Amino acid sequence: MTTQTATRTQVAGPRRRKVAGTGWHGLRTLTLTEARLLLRDPGTVFFALLFPTVLLVGVGFAIPGMREVITDAPPPWGGLTAVAVYVPVALATAVATVALTTMPVYFATFREKGVLRRLSTTPMRPQGLVGAHLFINLVTVCVAALLAVLVGSLVFDLAAPANPAVVGGSFLLGILSMFSLGMLIASRAGKASTASAIGMTLYFPMLFLAGMWTPGPIMPEVLRTIGGYTPLGAATQAMTTGWFEDGVPLSQLVVMAVWTVVLLPLAVKLFRWS
Repeated sequence: MTTQTATRTQVAGPRRRKVAGTGWHGLRTLTLTEARLLLRDPGTVFFALLFPTVLLVGVGFAIPGMREVITDAPPPWGGLTAVAVYVPVALATAVATVALTTMPVYFATFREKGVLRRLSTTPMRPQGLVGAHLFINLVTVCVAALLAVLVGSLVFDLAAPANPAVVGGSFLLGILSMFSLGMLIASRAGKASTASAIGMTLYFPMLFLAGMWTPGPIMPEVLRTIGGYTPLGAATQAMTTGWFEDGVPLSQLVVMAVWTVVLLPLAVKLFRWS
């Protein structure tokens, strides 16, 4: 009896190791495949990767006075170019575009076409597809933001962040809170059209409260207060503080953390696989 048990254990051990290795290889292959499919979609590539850069450069050249130095504003705004104040808005746009218009639509499409249900019958669990797309979208946001900052710095000679740690931390918290909101949409939307409609309904109001049309010092105090309670508005305000001012934007960081703590578990609980 003991000999038979030991034999079974010896046989089962290599099998378990083999399955684990296959699963990891499958996840990596799935991630690379999904990334290639995303890059083949011109609309997704433009809006997810290039739109923040196009927005920043377009605002700088299309709106009169954006490249001129601000002389009639108190510190820290005095001495900056108007387009420099727009950089945190461009970074927030990179986050919002992926979180609300790209990610939910992809997950809803998988649900609509039965991809998630079919994956549940294969060695690659449907959770692997979710994880792969979360990673792809995270990389996409970071690349889009980095591209916007690099191009903006080359074209407009933007000022360096006063506190890079605050900017980076605010950006990451903004991603977490906005991705949590996007996953909540993706958790219930049964069709791609439904996810797109809900995402776009939230997209433009959030950009408005984040300062898309009234960035930095020209935003009315009422709008700034309201925007500070939204995940995207809080992210923009926190990045603005880190880029141009001293101190830590504690209230905005707390707002983003609360949104994440509330929405992410809710999205996980409500997520439908079919």
